[in-house]
Amino acid sequence: MTVYIDPPTWPGHGRLWSHLVSDVSYDELHAFAYALGVPRRAFERDHYDVPAHRYADAVAAGAVEVGSREVVRLLIASGLRRRKGRARA
Repeated sequence: MTVYIDPPTWPGHGRLWSHLVSDVSYDELHAFAYALGVPRRAFERDHYDVPAHRYADAVAAGAVEVGSREVVRLLIASGLRRRKGRARA
């Protein structure tokens, strides 16, 4: 099981955020997020939004640190990318 996280550089709601993704399945991603204590409401289309203060926790739990472009590349290559405005399969 491999889950990936990019650096917390995405601003929103007065914080910086990371994206947590899987290159295998949404089930894997949901299980990792659940074990980490990330609420399901943080799931957005194909990733979880993780606040900067939880970044180290995700890495300690096994998330692999990658750049933001790599997160997108992994999602596209795995077929798990869900762009805004597209219907869910």
